Amino acid sequence: MVPLLLLLPLLLEGERLGRSGGGGYRLRVQESLAVQAGLGVRVPCSFSYPWSSWYSSMEPFIYWFREGDGPHSDPVATNNPKRPVKTETQGRFRLLGDPSDKDCSLSISDARMSDTGVYYFRVERDDVKYSYRDKKLSLQVTAPPGKPYIQFPEPLEAGRPTKLTCTLSLASGGGLPLLFSWVGEAVESIDPDTLHSSELTLTPRPQDHGTNLTCWVTLQGSQVTLETTVRLNVSCECGGAAGSLGAVLAGDGPSFLWTCPLSQMSLIHGLLLLPAPFPFILFKILVLTVRKHTEDQSYHLHHF
Repeated sequence: MVPLLLLLPLLLEGERLGRSGGGGYRLRVQESLAVQAGLGVRVPCSFSYPWSSWYSSMEPFIYWFREGDGPHSDPVATNNPKRPVKTETQGRFRLLGDPSDKDCSLSISDARMSDTGVYYFRVERDDVKYSYRDKKLSLQVTAPPGKPYIQFPEPLEAGRPTKLTCTLSLASGGGLPLLFSWVGEAVESIDPDTLHSSELTLTPRPQDHGTNLTCWVTLQGSQVTLETTVRLNVSCECGGAAGSLGAVLAGDGPSFLWTCPLSQMSLIHGLLLLPAPFPFILFKILVLTVRKHTEDQSYHLHHF
């Protein structure tokens, strides 16, 4: 057993190095980083300090503090079970690595504007206690991400499969996986398994005109879900001739304004049977307006 009188100078030397910033204390960490509000970021970090394993088998306690707080204040993150952390960072600032392996990596989730500031690292093991003041972490939390953007050709052509793309531009947090979801009347009949991709293949129907289509983007690992909504504009073709479908308000249900050459339509006892590619969609004629000098007909149609 090593006599206490021999151990005492070594312990005092460890404390002296901790106070003075002597040799052996080094911190490797990114000194400045930015993250958008609501997102998360990982801060790789490693450290070294003068300590010999024969001092004690005790695990080192490590801490991250806000600049301006002393070592006896509540840290933002620590592995010391006897030390409470700040309420505002609890559960969001977490240590990732094993302190015994000199890993001080930090995870920050659901970043808040109030998190902006400077942070410093501290290690404590037996009588070795040291705050790394020469290298600190400066965190800047910026404005949250904007809305997603849905890109597709307009107008959509009824009956023709069309690819729609939902994109989200991130200034930071690009490593987070994104979960996409499409919602709307136009996709209710589509296989749900295909509605969780950034790309959607949609075959619009006449009744989809004027309906809303929403893209939801969830940033997994954060509390952020963003959305954007577009109103679909659907056009049709009557046989080989162009036709158009427009929304019209009606008191007794959804109505549409259909313009198409009369020669491409079939009128049967006050009913209008649309030509291919929609020969089975039946509409009741509410109003018929004949355009002079042309074969074009405008109908106010009520969908059954």
